[in-house]
Amino acid sequence: MSIELVTTEGVFALGGGEWEVENNIWLVGDDKEVLIFDAAHDHQPIINAVNGRKVRGIVLTHGHNDHINAAVALRDAVDAPIMLHEFDRFLWDVVYPEHDFDAPIEPGRTLQVAGHELAILHTPGHSPGCCCFHDAVTGTVMSGDTLFCGGPGATGRVYSDEPTILASIRDVLLSLPDHTIVHTGHGDTTTIGDERDRVLERIAELGLK
Repeated sequence: MSIELVTTEGVFALGGGEWEVENNIWLVGDDKEVLIFDAAHDHQPIINAVNGRKVRGIVLTHGHNDHINAAVALRDAVDAPIMLHEFDRFLWDVVYPEHDFDAPIEPGRTLQVAGHELAILHTPGHSPGCCCFHDAVTGTVMSGDTLFCGGPGATGRVYSDEPTILASIRDVLLSLPDHTIVHTGHGDTTTIGDERDRVLERIAELGLK
């Protein structure tokens, strides 16, 4: 199984604020078919990377605009279903009041591509519907904005919560082996082992159980 990175740049807009960001989009599959994880800013570089392969799904790790704002144009171009956790529908509706996504992401189930199964892991905290996607065979996880190189994702919104994201990381992601490679929604790739101590230290600082 191959994992390919596409990066795009644009504006993350939320709650009246705007920030210039660079996003990671991950294509997981082989030379015949792929899953696309996130659809940020500009659909054309993603289409170029797909290069004619069958797209099994456009999988959105969460509903923030900078992860979904190319999703509908990408769907139109590659004829693949858009998938998002229902808990983030309220974020989707801000960006796409006149469009719907095609299928809910259901934690506990798996996504199939190129003979591999990726387990769907619900990891709320950054947003209510944040999910990660784990391939045990290759030892990789697509973490979206739940876990970065450097620690947990941001929790500065009324619907986000630092204890919740820390519990998600501790209970779900830190249960994976330390060698597990973490492909993030922004910035550098990391590993579970590299992030373990800083997450546990923050949990201890807050006195979380």
